[in-house]
Amino acid sequence: MSTKLPNINIERSYQNHINGYICGIDEVGRGCLAGPVVASAIILNFNSIPIGINDSKKLSKIKRQNIYNDIKREALDIAIGQASNIEIDQMNILNASLLAMKRAYKNLKTPTELALIDGNYAPKINCKTINIIKGDSKSLSIAAASIVAKQYRDKLMEEIGNKYPKYNFKNNAGYGTKEHYKSIESNGLTEFHRKSFKLFK
Repeated sequence: MSTKLPNINIERSYQNHINGYICGIDEVGRGCLAGPVVASAIILNFNSIPIGINDSKKLSKIKRQNIYNDIKREALDIAIGQASNIEIDQMNILNASLLAMKRAYKNLKTPTELALIDGNYAPKINCKTINIIKGDSKSLSIAAASIVAKQYRDKLMEEIGNKYPKYNFKNNAGYGTKEHYKSIESNGLTEFHRKSFKLFK
């Protein structure tokens, strides 16, 4: 199995063709049963890139936290966007994910010329977009965005979990673990559950 980390090559390949900044955008929480889908947009400082940036799913909790702290300190700009479980139910998870990405982009304070987007689909935003399949394992900007979005969403789900301790959101982050499904069967749904998803097994 390859241990190759995402790199800056994709960003460098476009850098000479634009007159401005490049951001990476990624989202987390698409497959969850509860909570919002959260996206992050980030502009890295290519002259000061934290060591160890990788797809957030491939990092331990402690390592991800440490790299997140480094990213926050070194990045030129970071923004978050989210779409609630209610919006997910109203427009489906794909459209809600694109909305979260659009909101993240709009929350950047720094004008951006190019956005590298993880996956097949791109939000309609006011700059050029390039989709990269499995971008969080190829582009440092997208991988960094995945880390920021994951940290933000995990903390948010932990806060929601304080209100609803029976669902163990602190540990499952709203994903469909066996324990989570059992909690839904025993206790019903919270205001944060996605009612358009298959919530009962």
